[in-house]
Amino acid sequence: MSKSANVKKKLSAEEQKKLLAVLKNRFEKNMVRHEGLEWTKIQAKLEAQPAKLWSLQQMEASGGEPDVVSMNQTTGEYLFFDCSPESPAGRRSFCYDEEALEARKANKPADSALNNAAEMGIDLLTEEEYQLLQQVGRFDLKTSSWLKTPPALRKLGGAIFGDRRFDRVFIYHNGAESYYAARGFRGSLRV
Repeated sequence: MSKSANVKKKLSAEEQKKLLAVLKNRFEKNMVRHEGLEWTKIQAKLEAQPAKLWSLQQMEASGGEPDVVSMNQTTGEYLFFDCSPESPAGRRSFCYDEEALEARKANKPADSALNNAAEMGIDLLTEEEYQLLQQVGRFDLKTSSWLKTPPALRKLGGAIFGDRRFDRVFIYHNGAESYYAARGFRGSLRV
């Protein structure tokens, strides 16, 4: 059973109001991330989906600073990413997934990136999404972030992560069981 199985995944009216104010303020301060999008339309979609607001609150509470980065013209979905300058502080020192966590015999981390993301109701950024994020800003200059790893690579024991160094975005590999104080994960949420 998930650690969050008994957690109410709905915010109170006051919590919703506070979160929406934070998200609106961030949206307005970072228009370069979402040119041409209107906050009122985004807010209406958020208010109609309380579980999505709960997930955004989890992103916010763990240091992710979620913001809208695009809209799918076909589906009308808005895409939120963690836009904190560095990998979210509340989501670091995790190995990649449950299999990697179980494989560690000593010095186990508190959780895995995939487990934590699932509990929050979000997905890890894919390699393509990470490249999109890096087009709207400069992220992970001192940290790195686990990325959704292709199954064939994961089957071989590896996982991928990204960062920005020397004004260039790098995608690397590591053993999925590894974890570091400077590596977390960034999430995405479709609304």
